[in-house]
Amino acid sequence: MKKSFRIIAFMAVLVMMLSMFAGCSTDKDDTALKADTSSEAVEEKVKVNLATLKGPTGIGMTWLLDSADKGTALNDYTYTIAAAPDEITGKLINGAIDIAALPTNAAANLYQKTEGKVRLLALNTLGVLYILENGEKVNSVADLKGLTIGASGQGAVPEFALNYILTENGIDPEKDVEIKWFDEHSELAAQMLSGKVNVAIVPEPFVTTITMQNKDIRVALNVTDEWDKVADCALSMGCIVVRTEFAEKNPKAVENFIKEYEISVENTNNNIDETADLCVKYEIVAKKPIAVAAIPRCNIVNVTGDDMKNQIKGFYDLLFSFKAGLIGGALPDENFYYKAG
Repeated sequence: MKKSFRIIAFMAVLVMMLSMFAGCSTDKDDTALKADTSSEAVEEKVKVNLATLKGPTGIGMTWLLDSADKGTALNDYTYTIAAAPDEITGKLINGAIDIAALPTNAAANLYQKTEGKVRLLALNTLGVLYILENGEKVNSVADLKGLTIGASGQGAVPEFALNYILTENGIDPEKDVEIKWFDEHSELAAQMLSGKVNVAIVPEPFVTTITMQNKDIRVALNVTDEWDKVADCALSMGCIVVRTEFAEKNPKAVENFIKEYEISVENTNNNIDETADLCVKYEIVAKKPIAVAAIPRCNIVNVTGDDMKNQIKGFYDLLFSFKAGLIGGALPDENFYYKAG
Protein backbone atom coordinates (compact mmCIF):
# COMPACT_ATOMS: atom_id res chain seq x y z
CA MET A 1 0.00 0.00 0.00
CA LYS A 2 2.83 2.36 0.88
CA LYS A 3 4.62 1.40 -2.32
CA SER A 4 1.54 2.22 -4.39
CA PHE A 5 1.16 5.57 -2.66
CA ARG A 6 4.79 6.44 -3.39
CA ILE A 7 4.32 5.59 -7.06
CA ILE A 8 1.21 7.75 -7.27
CA ALA A 9 2.95 10.63 -5.51
CA PHE A 10 5.96 10.34 -7.83
CA MET A 11 3.72 10.44 -10.89
CA ALA A 12 1.91 13.53 -9.61
CA VAL A 13 5.19 15.34 -9.06
CA LEU A 14 6.38 14.32 -12.54
CA VAL A 15 3.20 15.66 -14.15
CA MET A 16 3.57 18.94 -12.27
CA MET A 17 7.19 19.30 -13.40
CA LEU A 18 6.29 18.60 -17.03
CA SER A 19 3.51 21.16 -16.83
CA MET A 20 5.95 23.73 -15.49
CA PHE A 21 8.43 23.05 -18.31
CA ALA A 22 5.66 23.22 -20.86
CA GLY A 23 4.47 26.52 -19.43
CA CYS A 24 7.95 27.95 -19.58
CA SER A 25 8.36 26.79 -23.16
CA THR A 26 5.08 28.41 -24.24
CA ASP A 27 5.93 31.69 -22.55
CA LYS A 28 9.31 31.73 -24.28
CA ASP A 29 7.76 31.08 -27.68
CA ASP A 30 5.18 33.85 -27.20
CA THR A 31 7.89 36.28 -26.19
CA ALA A 32 9.98 35.39 -29.23
CA LEU A 33 6.97 35.80 -31.55
CA LYS A 34 6.19 39.18 -30.09
CA ALA A 35 9.82 40.22 -30.45
CA ASP A 36 9.87 39.13 -34.09
CA THR A 37 6.66 41.02 -34.80
CA SER A 38 7.85 44.18 -33.13
CA SER A 39 11.15 44.05 -35.01
CA GLU A 40 9.49 44.02 -38.43
CA ALA A 41 10.35 47.25 -40.25
CA VAL A 42 7.31 48.89 -41.81
CA GLU A 43 8.56 50.76 -44.86
CA GLU A 44 7.19 54.29 -44.91
CA LYS A 45 5.84 55.54 -48.22
CA VAL A 46 7.90 58.26 -49.86
CA LYS A 47 6.10 61.52 -50.60
CA VAL A 48 6.15 62.21 -54.35
CA ASN A 49 4.83 65.40 -55.93
CA LEU A 50 3.52 64.36 -59.32
CA ALA A 51 2.34 66.46 -62.27
CA THR A 52 0.72 65.54 -65.55
CA LEU A 53 -0.88 67.29 -68.50
CA LYS A 54 -4.39 67.25 -69.82
CA GLY A 55 -4.71 65.41 -73.12
CA PRO A 56 -2.71 62.44 -74.47
CA THR A 57 0.42 63.02 -72.36
CA GLY A 58 -1.65 62.57 -69.20
CA ILE A 59 -3.98 59.74 -70.24
CA GLY A 60 -1.56 56.98 -69.26
CA MET A 61 -1.33 58.40 -65.73
CA THR A 62 -5.03 58.06 -64.88
CA TRP A 63 -4.93 54.63 -63.24
CA LEU A 64 -1.97 55.66 -61.10
CA LEU A 65 -3.85 58.77 -59.96
CA ASP A 66 -6.82 56.59 -59.07
CA SER A 67 -4.63 54.26 -57.06
CA ALA A 68 -3.12 57.27 -55.25
CA ASP A 69 -6.60 58.49 -54.30
CA LYS A 70 -7.53 55.02 -53.02
CA GLY A 71 -4.37 54.84 -50.90
CA THR A 72 -3.15 51.67 -52.62
CA ALA A 73 -0.14 53.21 -54.41
CA LEU A 74 3.39 52.25 -53.41
CA ASN A 75 4.34 55.91 -52.99
CA ASP A 76 2.51 58.73 -51.20
CA TYR A 77 1.51 60.80 -54.24
CA THR A 78 0.13 64.29 -54.39
CA TYR A 79 -0.60 65.45 -57.92
CA THR A 80 -1.17 68.44 -60.15
CA ILE A 81 -3.03 68.30 -63.47
CA ALA A 82 -1.97 71.16 -65.73
CA ALA A 83 -3.26 72.54 -69.02
CA ALA A 84 0.16 73.55 -70.37
CA PRO A 85 3.82 72.55 -69.82
CA ASP A 86 4.71 76.03 -68.55
CA GLU A 87 2.57 75.36 -65.48
CA ILE A 88 4.87 72.45 -64.62
CA THR A 89 8.42 73.40 -65.64
CA GLY A 90 8.85 76.20 -63.12
CA LYS A 91 7.77 73.93 -60.28
CA LEU A 92 10.21 71.25 -61.43
CA ILE A 93 13.00 73.80 -61.31
CA ASN A 94 12.18 75.00 -57.78
CA GLY A 95 11.60 71.48 -56.43
CA ALA A 96 7.85 71.70 -55.90
CA ILE A 97 7.32 68.82 -58.36
CA ASP A 98 9.38 65.61 -58.41
CA ILE A 99 8.05 63.63 -61.39
CA ALA A 100 6.13 65.05 -64.34
CA ALA A 101 4.73 64.33 -67.79
CA LEU A 102 5.98 66.73 -70.48
CA PRO A 103 6.47 67.00 -74.25
CA THR A 104 9.77 65.38 -75.27
CA ASN A 105 11.27 68.61 -76.60
CA ALA A 106 10.35 70.45 -73.36
CA ALA A 107 12.16 67.77 -71.34
CA ALA A 108 15.40 68.19 -73.32
CA ASN A 109 15.04 71.96 -73.18
CA LEU A 110 14.61 71.88 -69.41
CA TYR A 111 17.65 69.63 -69.01
CA GLN A 112 19.84 72.21 -70.76
CA LYS A 113 18.23 75.17 -69.02
CA THR A 114 18.76 73.70 -65.54
CA GLU A 115 22.19 72.21 -66.27
CA GLY A 116 21.02 68.66 -65.62
CA LYS A 117 18.47 69.08 -62.84
CA VAL A 118 15.98 66.76 -64.58
CA ARG A 119 16.35 63.36 -66.21
CA LEU A 120 14.32 61.49 -68.77
CA LEU A 121 12.53 58.64 -67.02
CA ALA A 122 10.25 57.22 -69.73
CA LEU A 123 8.63 57.86 -73.09
CA ASN A 124 4.88 57.81 -72.65
CA THR A 125 3.23 59.12 -75.84
CA LEU A 126 4.10 58.57 -79.48
CA GLY A 127 2.36 60.22 -82.45
CA VAL A 128 -1.02 61.87 -81.77
CA LEU A 129 -1.21 64.09 -84.87
CA TYR A 130 -3.64 63.70 -87.78
CA ILE A 131 -4.43 65.61 -90.96
CA LEU A 132 -8.15 66.42 -91.07
CA GLU A 133 -10.05 67.51 -94.15
CA ASN A 134 -13.52 68.77 -94.81
CA GLY A 135 -13.71 67.08 -98.20
CA GLU A 136 -12.17 64.20 -100.16
CA LYS A 137 -9.14 65.72 -101.91
CA VAL A 138 -6.35 64.73 -99.50
CA ASN A 139 -5.38 61.06 -99.65
CA SER A 140 -1.59 61.39 -99.57
CA VAL A 141 1.00 63.93 -98.43
CA ALA A 142 1.48 64.93 -102.07
CA ASP A 143 -2.15 66.09 -102.14
CA LEU A 144 -1.31 68.82 -99.60
CA LYS A 145 0.70 70.76 -102.16
CA GLY A 146 -0.90 74.11 -102.95
CA LEU A 147 -3.28 73.97 -99.98
CA THR A 148 -3.68 76.12 -96.88
CA ILE A 149 -3.12 74.03 -93.74
CA GLY A 150 -4.35 75.12 -90.34
CA ALA A 151 -1.99 74.22 -87.51
CA SER A 152 -1.26 74.79 -83.83
CA GLY A 153 1.90 74.12 -81.86
CA GLN A 154 4.23 76.47 -83.69
CA GLY A 155 7.78 76.26 -82.38
CA ALA A 156 7.18 72.77 -80.99
CA VAL A 157 6.95 69.17 -82.24
CA PRO A 158 3.77 69.66 -84.37
CA GLU A 159 5.53 72.28 -86.52
CA PHE A 160 8.60 70.10 -86.89
CA ALA A 161 6.60 66.95 -87.72
CA LEU A 162 4.55 68.74 -90.38
CA ASN A 163 7.58 70.38 -91.98
CA TYR A 164 9.52 67.13 -91.92
CA ILE A 165 6.94 64.98 -93.68
CA LEU A 166 6.27 67.75 -96.22
CA THR A 167 9.97 68.16 -97.00
CA GLU A 168 10.61 64.43 -97.22
CA ASN A 169 7.76 64.19 -99.73
CA GLY A 170 9.23 66.91 -101.92
CA ILE A 171 7.02 69.77 -100.71
CA ASP A 172 8.62 73.03 -99.61
CA PRO A 173 6.77 74.16 -96.43
CA GLU A 174 7.54 77.82 -97.22
CA LYS A 175 6.67 77.86 -100.93
CA ASP A 176 4.38 74.96 -101.79
CA VAL A 177 1.82 75.29 -98.99
CA GLU A 178 0.47 78.04 -96.76
CA ILE A 179 0.52 77.13 -93.07
CA LYS A 180 -1.85 79.22 -90.98
CA TRP A 181 -0.87 79.08 -87.32
CA PHE A 182 -3.24 79.28 -84.34
CA ASP A 183 -2.18 79.83 -80.75
CA GLU A 184 -4.35 77.09 -79.25
CA HIS A 185 -5.56 73.66 -80.38
CA SER A 186 -9.06 74.66 -79.28
CA GLU A 187 -8.95 77.77 -81.47
CA LEU A 188 -7.96 75.68 -84.48
CA ALA A 189 -10.76 73.21 -83.74
CA ALA A 190 -13.30 76.04 -83.59
CA GLN A 191 -12.08 77.46 -86.90
CA MET A 192 -12.38 74.10 -88.58
CA LEU A 193 -15.86 73.47 -87.22
CA SER A 194 -16.95 76.92 -88.42
CA GLY A 195 -15.78 76.10 -91.95
CA LYS A 196 -13.03 78.73 -91.98
CA VAL A 197 -10.35 76.03 -92.18
CA ASN A 198 -10.76 73.03 -94.49
CA VAL A 199 -7.47 71.19 -93.92
CA ALA A 200 -5.57 71.07 -90.64
CA ILE A 201 -3.00 69.12 -88.64
CA VAL A 202 -4.64 68.41 -85.29
CA PRO A 203 -3.72 66.37 -82.17
CA GLU A 204 -5.99 64.05 -80.24
CA PRO A 205 -8.40 64.45 -78.49
CA PHE A 206 -9.29 67.46 -80.68
CA VAL A 207 -9.40 65.14 -83.70
CA THR A 208 -12.25 63.21 -82.10
CA THR A 209 -13.98 66.38 -80.88
CA ILE A 210 -14.01 67.82 -84.40
CA THR A 211 -15.04 64.67 -86.27
CA MET A 212 -17.83 63.92 -83.79
CA GLN A 213 -19.34 67.37 -84.23
CA ASN A 214 -19.05 67.51 -88.00
CA LYS A 215 -19.43 64.21 -89.88
CA ASP A 216 -18.18 65.83 -93.10
CA ILE A 217 -14.73 66.27 -91.55
CA ARG A 218 -12.61 63.13 -91.79
CA VAL A 219 -9.17 61.86 -90.85
CA ALA A 220 -7.36 62.15 -94.17
CA LEU A 221 -3.86 61.16 -93.02
CA ASN A 222 -2.31 59.63 -89.94
CA VAL A 223 0.82 61.73 -89.40
CA THR A 224 2.51 58.89 -87.49
CA ASP A 225 2.10 56.57 -90.48
CA GLU A 226 3.48 59.22 -92.82
CA TRP A 227 6.36 59.87 -90.41
CA ASP A 228 7.26 56.18 -90.29
CA LYS A 229 7.51 56.11 -94.09
CA VAL A 230 10.26 58.73 -94.18
CA ALA A 231 12.00 58.71 -90.75
CA ASP A 232 14.31 56.20 -89.09
CA CYS A 233 13.05 56.98 -85.59
CA ALA A 234 9.71 56.97 -83.80
CA LEU A 235 7.63 60.13 -83.51
CA SER A 236 8.04 60.46 -79.73
CA MET A 237 5.90 63.32 -78.45
CA GLY A 238 5.42 62.83 -74.70
CA CYS A 239 7.60 61.67 -71.82
CA ILE A 240 8.09 61.44 -68.06
CA VAL A 241 10.90 63.32 -66.31
CA VAL A 242 12.22 63.15 -62.75
CA ARG A 243 14.18 65.72 -60.78
CA THR A 244 17.79 64.54 -60.58
CA GLU A 245 18.12 65.36 -56.87
CA PHE A 246 14.92 63.50 -56.02
CA ALA A 247 15.99 60.43 -58.04
CA GLU A 248 19.38 60.31 -56.33
CA LYS A 249 17.86 60.54 -52.85
CA ASN A 250 14.88 58.26 -53.51
CA PRO A 251 15.83 55.51 -56.01
CA LYS A 252 13.30 53.08 -54.52
CA ALA A 253 10.46 55.58 -54.91
CA VAL A 254 11.45 56.11 -58.55
CA GLU A 255 11.54 52.34 -59.08
CA ASN A 256 8.07 52.07 -57.53
CA PHE A 257 6.77 54.81 -59.80
CA ILE A 258 8.11 53.05 -62.89
CA LYS A 259 6.38 49.83 -61.83
CA GLU A 260 3.09 51.59 -61.12
CA TYR A 261 3.21 53.63 -64.30
CA GLU A 262 3.75 50.47 -66.35
CA ILE A 263 0.61 48.98 -64.78
CA SER A 264 -1.29 52.23 -65.37
CA VAL A 265 -0.37 52.23 -69.07
CA GLU A 266 -1.36 48.57 -69.45
CA ASN A 267 -4.73 49.30 -67.87
CA THR A 268 -5.13 52.38 -70.05
CA ASN A 269 -4.71 50.41 -73.27
CA ASN A 270 -6.59 47.29 -72.18
CA ASN A 271 -9.58 48.89 -70.42
CA ILE A 272 -10.68 51.74 -72.68
CA ASP A 273 -14.11 52.24 -71.13
CA GLU A 274 -12.84 52.47 -67.55
CA THR A 275 -9.92 54.64 -68.64
CA ALA A 276 -12.36 57.01 -70.30
CA ASP A 277 -14.23 57.34 -67.00
CA LEU A 278 -10.98 58.19 -65.24
CA CYS A 279 -10.03 60.71 -67.95
CA VAL A 280 -13.27 62.57 -67.27
CA LYS A 281 -12.87 62.24 -63.49
CA TYR A 282 -9.44 63.87 -63.59
CA GLU A 283 -10.45 66.36 -66.32
CA ILE A 284 -7.77 65.06 -68.68
CA VAL A 285 -10.38 64.64 -71.43
CA ALA A 286 -13.65 66.58 -71.28
CA LYS A 287 -16.21 63.89 -72.18
CA LYS A 288 -16.32 60.10 -72.05
CA PRO A 289 -17.35 59.46 -75.71
CA ILE A 290 -14.43 61.61 -76.84
CA ALA A 291 -12.02 59.72 -74.58
CA VAL A 292 -13.30 56.31 -75.72
CA ALA A 293 -12.72 57.20 -79.37
CA ALA A 294 -9.46 59.09 -78.84
CA ILE A 295 -7.50 56.75 -76.56
CA PRO A 296 -6.70 54.10 -79.22
CA ARG A 297 -5.27 56.86 -81.45
CA CYS A 298 -3.05 58.37 -78.74
CA ASN A 299 -0.28 55.75 -78.85
CA ILE A 300 0.15 55.55 -75.07
CA VAL A 301 3.36 53.66 -74.18
CA ASN A 302 5.87 53.19 -71.38
CA VAL A 303 9.41 52.89 -72.75
CA THR A 304 12.28 53.00 -70.23
CA GLY A 305 16.00 52.27 -69.90
CA ASP A 306 18.12 51.57 -72.96
CA ASP A 307 15.04 51.17 -75.16
CA MET A 308 14.01 54.70 -74.23
CA LYS A 309 17.45 56.13 -74.95
CA ASN A 310 17.83 54.32 -78.27
CA GLN A 311 14.35 55.34 -79.39
CA ILE A 312 14.55 59.04 -78.56
CA LYS A 313 18.12 59.79 -79.61
CA GLY A 314 17.33 59.73 -83.31
CA PHE A 315 14.31 61.94 -82.74
CA TYR A 316 16.41 64.49 -80.84
CA ASP A 317 18.97 64.42 -83.66
CA LEU A 318 16.24 65.40 -86.13
CA LEU A 319 14.85 68.10 -83.83
CA PHE A 320 18.33 69.54 -83.38
CA SER A 321 18.96 69.65 -87.13
CA PHE A 322 15.59 71.33 -87.69
CA LYS A 323 15.77 73.93 -84.93
CA ALA A 324 18.34 73.50 -82.14
CA GLY A 325 16.36 75.81 -79.86
CA LEU A 326 13.55 73.25 -79.64
CA ILE A 327 15.75 71.14 -77.36
CA GLY A 328 17.71 73.86 -75.60
CA GLY A 329 20.41 74.47 -78.20
CA ALA A 330 22.32 71.21 -77.69
CA LEU A 331 21.80 67.47 -77.79
CA PRO A 332 21.29 65.91 -74.34
CA ASP A 333 24.32 64.02 -73.01
CA GLU A 334 24.28 60.54 -71.46
CA ASN A 335 23.40 61.82 -67.99
CA PHE A 336 20.02 62.92 -69.29
CA TYR A 337 18.83 59.33 -69.55
CA TYR A 338 17.80 57.83 -66.21
CA LYS A 339 19.31 54.47 -65.35
CA ALA A 340 17.86 52.42 -62.51
CA GLY A 341 20.34 51.34 -59.84
